[in-house]
Amino acid sequence: MPSHYDIVFLGHVCVDEIVHYGGPRTRAIGSAVLCGAMAAARVGRRVAVVTRMAVCDEPELAPLRQAGVNVHVIPAPVTTVMEVIHPSPDVDDRRMTQKANAGRFQAAELPRLDASWLHLAGVTDQEFSLDLVRALRAAGTPLSADLQSFVRQVTPGSGEIHFRGVPAKRELVALLDRVKLDVVEAEILTGHRDIETAARAVESWGCPEVVVTQAEGVLARAGGVTHYQRFTNRNSSGRTGRGDTTFAAYLSWRQGHEPAESLRFAAALVSLKMEKPGPFTGTLAEVLQRLAGDPS
Repeated sequence: MPSHYDIVFLGHVCVDEIVHYGGPRTRAIGSAVLCGAMAAARVGRRVAVVTRMAVCDEPELAPLRQAGVNVHVIPAPVTTVMEVIHPSPDVDDRRMTQKANAGRFQAAELPRLDASWLHLAGVTDQEFSLDLVRALRAAGTPLSADLQSFVRQVTPGSGEIHFRGVPAKRELVALLDRVKLDVVEAEILTGHRDIETAARAVESWGCPEVVVTQAEGVLARAGGVTHYQRFTNRNSSGRTGRGDTTFAAYLSWRQGHEPAESLRFAAALVSLKMEKPGPFTGTLAEVLQRLAGDPS
């Protein structure tokens, strides 16, 4: 077990039940944590995952452990289950329902891990409270969050997920060193559909580095400078986990590289990932090869 981690991912590992447009229903282990940690580990980062789930489902974590990820499971009565329905050919058109919930993380139950970076990779607003974010900020480890962890809000009873604004968004963002969101979440939080305008707004709330994904590519706003990189995927069969993988790849390469280069790396890696369902299972060499073939 490493004494120090490059990145620790905190969030639910869940079961994804995906209903594809015009196709079958598939069931597989998923989540932002799984997609992110797999990508970071595959390119050589020392990675840990802290998750909540039913102990009986721990065998589902085998792909993480096989990739060299150190996994810490906080026992919960159930494992989170997410149903994702694609009602049209548009891969960004999704209807989501949380069918089971493993519960919120509490600061007192988290293991003490020495890490260069901590990323909050939730799938809904049922994982992290603002008080938890405040406590993690006070602990001193550089901190980032996927804002889907707060914008995707679960309706009590039905479990239906609706994307809504976050009243404490300015305080939340100001507690973070980097944030990730997609074009839909960006518009909900800022009122701007244009992702650069939205990124500037989020930056103005006190976070120095903002990453926004959309179907065509990914934008990073860092140090007051905007960078953009298009995706080069040849198909979108692996669309699920696009944003999670993009940001994990960006975090991984930012440890030692500038924002523009890190963004190019992230776009290349996630382009490969989107050509095959499931988490990224490629290699660093394959990512660098894709980069060499796309020098823009």
